[in-house]
Amino acid sequence: MSRAFLFDIDNTLLYTGGAGSSAMNAVFREVFGIEDGFGKVEFSGRTDLFIVSEGLRQHGVEGDVQQHVGAFVDRYYELLPGALKDRKGSLMPGFPELLDALSGDAKLGLATGNFSKAADIKLRHYGIDSFFEGGGFGEVSVDRAEVVKAAVENVADGRAPEEVFVIGDTPHDIRAALANGVKAVGVATGNYSVDELKSSGADLVFEDFESYENAAAILLR
Repeated sequence: MSRAFLFDIDNTLLYTGGAGSSAMNAVFREVFGIEDGFGKVEFSGRTDLFIVSEGLRQHGVEGDVQQHVGAFVDRYYELLPGALKDRKGSLMPGFPELLDALSGDAKLGLATGNFSKAADIKLRHYGIDSFFEGGGFGEVSVDRAEVVKAAVENVADGRAPEEVFVIGDTPHDIRAALANGVKAVGVATGNYSVDELKSSGADLVFEDFESYENAAAILLR
């Protein structure tokens, strides 16, 4: 059976120029009347559910968290497309070529902290949505390991753990993969270095995927 590759989105596949955080802050201001609602919230490697829940907690927003999250995401999905157009983002080096190189011999999915509809909006904006067959998304849990678990269940189709690879740019991606017993691949195109990703326990680490043919050969061998 061929391998399955589960990709993170932000700073792994693409860089939005901060469109996601900009739209999230705009929604927080509109819905809760709070400026810079996520100023003290760690975004890198976190799930969107964690980010929104943590923003609510830090600002003492009372009431039903799930109801607040529901109102938040509805407006977020409305603002995100415009934010993507306004920001000068791009695909990361080696994309979409790496996806092309892998897709003939492997199944591709997502293991992302993005809410599922936000993931789709971002991937469509950059023209790579057609490569992926489902995954695990940020509404699953505040815990990224649970997102990866969902991705494995939805995409891996019973493949042996050593044939399932999670690819991401943060130690959270690495630890979430290892918690599920699958292979962890780091790429240093985000806020963490090759050494930091190696120290997190990654099975493989790339500086980037600019040399996509070489990267594909390594991932498929």
